[in-house]
Amino acid sequence: MLLHGLARSALSMTILEWRLERLGYQVENIDYPSRRESFEHLIEVGPAKGVEMCKDAKRMHFITHSLGGILLRKYHESLNGDIPENWARTVMLGPPNNGSEIVDETGDWVGFELLNGEVGLRLGTDPNSLPNQLGPVEFELGVIAGDQSVSPYFSGLIDGEDDGKVSVSSTIIEGMDDHIVLPVTHTFMMNDRAVFAQILAFLANGRFDHPAD
Repeated sequence: MLLHGLARSALSMTILEWRLERLGYQVENIDYPSRRESFEHLIEVGPAKGVEMCKDAKRMHFITHSLGGILLRKYHESLNGDIPENWARTVMLGPPNNGSEIVDETGDWVGFELLNGEVGLRLGTDPNSLPNQLGPVEFELGVIAGDQSVSPYFSGLIDGEDDGKVSVSSTIIEGMDDHIVLPVTHTFMMNDRAVFAQILAFLANGRFDHPAD
């Protein structure tokens, strides 16, 4: 199952979808209106809908980009331990697991909510933000972070390495099984061949192919 990011659509994941299908995976590329609906509604039309579509699969893997990872974490928590038996491995790409500093700095700009929706306003780093209300991850998870940016201005608002939208440190979450940083940007990481290779490694082995390996 593929879950796209904020202000994007399933079209942003089509190259990844095509590559996975060529290798024999059955792919459900879920589309949801991230800018027009509440966080709670997006869970229903995003991960909840996808899980229902994949209920007969032998193994159900997830690949998420940005907001998609936060939706999946909240959905998993909402199941209260009643987890589908076929729930397998998850790879998150650039997830703001501890929020995004960009929202902190630009959330009050004119037009921010129009471009990013009500959900976008709730993705900051403060303790009451959506990501920071969630607990540790309790499913098999690998996180891929990027350290390249197409926006020097936005990167200047973020401390440490970042992908132009999310800091590397914000992608880290308690309970994850592996983490790797690649020279990719937030916007286009899902199309990168090195990212795809690492996705395949984690789905197959439950860990990334680190250079030291």
